[in-house]
Amino acid sequence: MPVTLEGSCHCGAVSFSVESHTPYPYQRCYCSICRKTGGGGGYAINIMGDADTLKIEGADAIGMFHAKLYEDDGSCEISSGERRFCTKCGSALWVYDAAWPELMHPFASAIDTDLPVPPESVHLLLASKASWVEPQVGPNDQCFEGYPNESIEGWHKSRGLWVE
Repeated sequence: MPVTLEGSCHCGAVSFSVESHTPYPYQRCYCSICRKTGGGGGYAINIMGDADTLKIEGADAIGMFHAKLYEDDGSCEISSGERRFCTKCGSALWVYDAAWPELMHPFASAIDTDLPVPPESVHLLLASKASWVEPQVGPNDQCFEGYPNESIEGWHKSRGLWVE
């Protein structure tokens, strides 16, 4: 059985649940979007859930935006990812992208359910990290300037951590 993840915003206006086969919060994303909207130590951690199982209370308090993606040449495009947040307290809740309609990615910081401790972490988009950030890299951690080749599903399965 997949794990039921229950989450909420800081003020309690929004709560949600979603089923997940991939509950380990192992990916630390250092991109400017995640670190600026998610707060924390210069990164955000998102996990993965089955979009069809998402249940929401307080949907009227949820806002959504599409981040701007700036290129080195100064050009800009709008991300297809829908970043959801509480309009009352600003808590980052999850990201959804219609390119992968079966998935949604809640931020680990919004999850109230006890999450399993990952055996290692993956630090990604380090090329975008803020200059003041010193990643806390463990002995078995992997680091990537961009995106890793291994998906969230692949990472869980290759380590025997996929929850049936």
